[in-house]
Amino acid sequence: MTGRSASEVLPPSLRVWFGLIAALAALVVVVFGAAYADESEPSATDARIWAAVDGVGPPWRHVAVVTDFLGEPVGAVLLVGALVTGCLLLRDPHAAVFLVTGSGLTVGTTTLLKPVVGRTIHGDNLSYPSGHTAFLTAIALMVSLLATGRLGLGRAAGVAFVFAAGLVAGAVMGWAQVALGSHYATDTLGGWCTALAVLPVTAWLVDRTTDRLDDRRAARRVDRRVDRRAQRAADRPAGRRTDRRVDAGRQECR
Repeated sequence: MTGRSASEVLPPSLRVWFGLIAALAALVVVVFGAAYADESEPSATDARIWAAVDGVGPPWRHVAVVTDFLGEPVGAVLLVGALVTGCLLLRDPHAAVFLVTGSGLTVGTTTLLKPVVGRTIHGDNLSYPSGHTAFLTAIALMVSLLATGRLGLGRAAGVAFVFAAGLVAGAVMGWAQVALGSHYATDTLGGWCTALAVLPVTAWLVDRTTDRLDDRRAARRVDRRVDRRAQRAADRPAGRRTDRRVDAGRQECR
């Protein structure tokens, strides 16, 4: 009953590494949040990066707009819905729960952090950390984690694969946000780190919850088997007593 689930979203070989990554990422989110709290202007680094990528023209602007759409409410729902449908078709509800929970907690964390930090852009628009960047990074991390489990990758290959997927997704969405003038570059870094901090914890919680539910179901099955055996044991003597009474009645009739 205490065996590990076959559909773990965070394999044991990756837990220590991603636990360390999550802790470091959380530290970066806090440090940057404290540094840019209540600010409304870009830092020197933000200004240089913004000058390099802001106002891109076609076709790259179209790419940025499409990428940005994936982080919008409609695009995010469509993307998560498609991935969840794929998991259900593969008969992996555990993965589907992970995708919904992970994306929800990541976006929820950025939503809660924005008013706490209070950094703004273009007036009163809260900007740190970037929810778009956090969301797409989280999706990439979750899909790559699930793929790592299915492919049976080792610790080194698994960590490298998942981290690279998250890095690429974060970089692409971060570029799109800066190019469209929606966020400062440091906002996108904060969003990327938020996903790295939230996802390993989410994966661990989903695995732990699933393990407990599996243990409870197994315990119920064992209890039902014990009850059935006890019932059969209780029924057997009664049947034998009934047979003896019948035999005794027959003998008296004779």
